[in-house]
Amino acid sequence: MNSLSIFGTSSDAGKSTLSFAITYLLHHRGISVAPFKAQNVSNNSQVCDEGGEIAIPQYFAAEAIGLKTTPDMNPILLKSGGKSKAHIIVNGKSVGNKDVWGYYRDINSLKPHAKRAFKNLQKSYDCIVAEGAGSPVELNLMDKDLSNIYIANEFNTKIVLVADIQRGGVFASIYGVYHLLPKKLRKNVVGVIVNKFQGDMSLFDEGVKIIEKQFKIPVLGVVPFKAFNLGFEDSESIMNYVQDTTKAIIKVGVIKLPHISNFTDFEPLVADSEIELSFISNASDLSTCQVIIIPGSKRVIDDLLWLKKRGFEQKLQDEDKTIVAICGGYEIMFENILDPWHVESEQKITKGFARFKGDVVFQKEKIVQKGCYNIFDIMADGYEIHNGTTKKRAKNKDNLYGTFIHGLFDNDEIRYKIFSKINPSYKGYNFKKYKKKTIKEFANHISRHVDIDLIVKSLNE
Repeated sequence: MNSLSIFGTSSDAGKSTLSFAITYLLHHRGISVAPFKAQNVSNNSQVCDEGGEIAIPQYFAAEAIGLKTTPDMNPILLKSGGKSKAHIIVNGKSVGNKDVWGYYRDINSLKPHAKRAFKNLQKSYDCIVAEGAGSPVELNLMDKDLSNIYIANEFNTKIVLVADIQRGGVFASIYGVYHLLPKKLRKNVVGVIVNKFQGDMSLFDEGVKIIEKQFKIPVLGVVPFKAFNLGFEDSESIMNYVQDTTKAIIKVGVIKLPHISNFTDFEPLVADSEIELSFISNASDLSTCQVIIIPGSKRVIDDLLWLKKRGFEQKLQDEDKTIVAICGGYEIMFENILDPWHVESEQKITKGFARFKGDVVFQKEKIVQKGCYNIFDIMADGYEIHNGTTKKRAKNKDNLYGTFIHGLFDNDEIRYKIFSKINPSYKGYNFKKYKKKTIKEFANHISRHVDIDLIVKSLNE
């Protein structure tokens, strides 16, 4: 059976959600399938079942169909490294920071890792759904494109194009990408999915005819926009969340740090009908929030200095305000951050906000693990990705909650403990049940509007 590449005709065309949905639908048709992305650029990662970390979209797609997650699903991951540098993770393990230009100069040394990972998955699965990155036809970078061109060429994958009609210029993007693809890959294009359509679908009937008759590209479907507040890949995608706040009784503000990470922590809050969630960039806006969340950060010291510069420190000293500090946010609330090995900064000591006693010490080796933890006297599943260390993984001091553990809001009991204390009317909900239902509904939405039969047929050719 052939494998499948999902190429976007632009960035943010919806490749991640469609890659997930197609993987899910193929799985439920009895096809042995796994998600894959050769190279991802995201501060949002998860700890694999086999250890190591990969980007959220591949973890999410695998988890949705009950697969054991492995670094082979995303062998190369880039995170913010500061000063035009990228923090590089290969095969789930950190290999340090590298200048972005140096990274692309040495890109050929990473191709064997992508190839090995793909081949490893092929040993266990009949079909690999390989998500692309950005546009596949950046002509000056095509020889450095691991996720699109390299994988499609190396493994002769079938290709589905995804075009975002909301952006405008959908015809030019489809025609341009298709004709700029190498001839070999053009022959492997199964068709195009026109994504994020809003309005009267019949208005695009003529558009479908133009693409199919004039461009000679099959239209696999026109997908109406449907909010899907799960599996966010990057900070831009989570800013596009859609929330119904008509029944909200508690306002929660997440401080939008410049290097915010692991923002899937907040998916349970987006889905909570009793919570109104907003992302805050100005300290003055915190006064309207009943709960303040300091999220994870890929550059903790830089974001700590940003908070001080923007006037957040005084607001975060308010002992009457409920504050939840997660991972990097937790580290910020200690007296000092010590960085003796210059993991993040040239400064060896940076003063924190001192809401918790003691220091945080950055270690050379990153802690990457998952498990069941005691968080605020509740046993809950979660995961850790951090260099900072201190005596306790979690602390609760009156209205201040801090922990290294990501995924704490996935736990219904933890949400209830925090939010019912603020408003006794808070009832909570079952997030796991919601997640399972939402995944199924979204996959069915894609199935109704995309010709999955034609995709399956192409995989068997």
